[in-house]
Amino acid sequence: MNVRTHTYGSIAFVERNFALVKRYIGWEAVFLSYNVVNALAIGLIGATMGKEMVMYLVVGAMVWGFLSILFHEISESIAWERWEGTIEYTFMAPVSRFVHLIGNCMWAVVYGVIRSSLILVIVVLFFGISLSGANLPALLVILVVSGLSFVGLGLIAAVLPLLSTEKGAYATHIMEAGLLLISGVYYEIEVLPVWIRPLSYLSPATYTLRSMRAALLDGAGFGELMPVILLLLVAGVLLIPVGMLVFSRAEYYAKKKGKLKRSG
Repeated sequence: MNVRTHTYGSIAFVERNFALVKRYIGWEAVFLSYNVVNALAIGLIGATMGKEMVMYLVVGAMVWGFLSILFHEISESIAWERWEGTIEYTFMAPVSRFVHLIGNCMWAVVYGVIRSSLILVIVVLFFGISLSGANLPALLVILVVSGLSFVGLGLIAAVLPLLSTEKGAYATHIMEAGLLLISGVYYEIEVLPVWIRPLSYLSPATYTLRSMRAALLDGAGFGELMPVILLLLVAGVLLIPVGMLVFSRAEYYAKKKGKLKRSG
């Protein structure tokens, strides 16, 4: 298969997921409302300490929501097909696993960026915050680039619903919670115990949060943010192949042990 065929195949999975969103638009509205209310509630916690603290916490809520969307969309694509009983047909289709997974990952990043942008707009209007000094283009670039590294982690997490029918999708929350703890989503990592702090420097979310806060709160330019952007890009380039490798090994094991059927 050539590059054009791979590209069209991946876009087809993006279109399929878009069609699913339109089909269940009511549920999408519910989940979006939950994320908005969650971000507003977190922002209100910092309201007594000034608008800068509000935005500090809101950035954390945005990144946390973005990470959750990526993990959910990637792992749910596997869990949903298992529940519908179509996963065996998908895995037997004449489509490479790379095209299948990259298509789902592309959708997850696009969908996550749209959802996160909507949340930011609503929060800004709710609190009456001015973004005149913020570097919004840099904010968008950081969000997209960081999505690559989160996708790699999401592919690794997708192994859980592949191997477990009943609770695999829920088990991905363990990885999400671990990143929430070590990445400084709602606090600086310096407050973490010394023994766990080194893990923060291994998390892509740590650098995403710091650079997004610099772009939004301090108006940092691309020149200042470029080292972090490149770091996140390299992390994504490394983590996606690792995630693909882990998933392919898990797929081989699942097929060998007959774990793809809905009953588990």
